Amino acid sequence: MSDTPLRILIVDDEAPARRRLRDVLSDSSAALPLTVVGEASNGKEAIAQLEASKPHVLLLDIRMPVMDGIETAEHLLKLEPAPAVIFTTAYDDYAIQAFEVNAIDYLLKPIRPERLIAALQKARAITATRMEALKSAAGKARTHISIGDRGRILLVPLADVVFLKAELKYVTVRTLEKEYLLEESLVKLEQEFADCFVRIHRNCLLARAYIEGFERVDHDPEEGEGAGSGWVARIRGMAERLPVSRRQQHIIKEFKR
Repeated sequence: MSDTPLRILIVDDEAPARRRLRDVLSDSSAALPLTVVGEASNGKEAIAQLEASKPHVLLLDIRMPVMDGIETAEHLLKLEPAPAVIFTTAYDDYAIQAFEVNAIDYLLKPIRPERLIAALQKARAITATRMEALKSAAGKARTHISIGDRGRILLVPLADVVFLKAELKYVTVRTLEKEYLLEESLVKLEQEFADCFVRIHRNCLLARAYIEGFERVDHDPEEGEGAGSGWVARIRGMAERLPVSRRQQHIIKEFKR
């Protein structure tokens, strides 16, 4: 192994657990060159530190407020190369088996130095395939959408997203203030965020929280002038109206209840 110290970011919401990890890492440094480049109390804080700390490995707790470890690991996929992830967890045996099968290491608390050294020596970057399996094990939707931007990760809170619109190979993520381009499948986004968004068109998901109402217009917005009337969605906080396709007009009755 190279003599270049392994750069490690500790992510845990409990200060005593972070101190314990620092102590274990200090005890391990004679066997493996390493340096702690920072600490964070949740995944959102960790992502904010990535550009400055440039870690090789994240020691990542799973159950944390604001953003948990599994969602954090998913956002890390936007980086190239993505740092390696080692989960530090008190999960039950079934969840641990799921992590082990998908080749992402875990450390069961309390963490022993010899176990930590072994994990660090085989630390590997997370992949999309492993992440899909972990998401299935977690069974939770993300709280943020992440945008890769020149080696950085921009986090957009899901609560701020007004609509998601497929355009060519990208999805436009629209908030009241800005828009971003995302390389994800609209179909998968619909499946993950079914509780928050409703499909109003084959290429558009609209956030339920931003639906102000629906109105009939004198021409179908899909077909243009002279094509008969159609429906559009009014959006809370925006002047823009979005067309509702004929196939999705059943949702109008749902929101009129």
